[in-house]
Amino acid sequence: MMSLHDVYQLAVGPFQEFAFMRRALIATFALALSSAPLGVMLTLRRMSLFGEALSHAVLPGVAIGFIFFGLSLPALSIGGFLAGVIVVALAGLISRYTEIKEDASLAAIYVVALALGVILISGHGTQLDLLHILFGNVLGVDTEGLLLVAGVSTASVLLMAALYRGLLLESFDPSYLAGSGGRGVLYQQLFLMLVVLNLVASFQTLGTLMAVGLMMLPAVSARLWHDTLPAQLLNSVVQAAAAGYAGLMFSYYASMPSGPVIIVCAGGFYVLSLIFAPRGWLPRLLRRPHLRA
Repeated sequence: MMSLHDVYQLAVGPFQEFAFMRRALIATFALALSSAPLGVMLTLRRMSLFGEALSHAVLPGVAIGFIFFGLSLPALSIGGFLAGVIVVALAGLISRYTEIKEDASLAAIYVVALALGVILISGHGTQLDLLHILFGNVLGVDTEGLLLVAGVSTASVLLMAALYRGLLLESFDPSYLAGSGGRGVLYQQLFLMLVVLNLVASFQTLGTLMAVGLMMLPAVSARLWHDTLPAQLLNSVVQAAAAGYAGLMFSYYASMPSGPVIIVCAGGFYVLSLIFAPRGWLPRLLRRPHLRA
């Protein structure tokens, strides 16, 4: 039978022994603090797939940064952010001057952007470089990367707190916000910039293909547990942080890639929420009238 000391060593030992595990854990917690609440706001606006599209759309900018500067984190981050901003602007212009809706135009652009990014990286790097950018390497986060993630997380939390009331009004009643003199378009653009910024910060840990996972899975799960927005925001952060910790532990002991395991753990919490949450399958089944009779 395992003693408390054995359990403690099993749960904390890798982080005490290895600096790269501590950096990975801190980076994951920082991303959970900022990305998951943004995911809740995206689901509130019925823009869940928007984050998925943007996470792929940053790839050409990352690829261009890689071509000129190699695996330089500042260059990759700046390139990815600019690419995300350009894609958002293009999707808005297309929906404004044509009959194509913004989500449809974004879907068309991101597919092309993803393919273009893969071509650029494949033509100027190795297969390992491509895998690193597509799937990330959370255990390879260095001090520079950790500072970037922490900075983005801090700025995102502060900006979301400052814009909270405006974002709620713009989400629930944009016409009222416009009529009261509020700048709904400004709130929307600032919010989308925060989404792009967090996806760029996530790509070096989870890769461009999976960066949206830590943003959306805990957010969707949280909506199954709570009716109020503050509770959903808090729940999403806790689930994302728990998925990050569990994913790092499983990947360490099972020698599996950390990024995908983190997302699988977040998916596991989602499945549990689908079954046991107040809005999930089991409580709804138990509330059926014929079961109470």
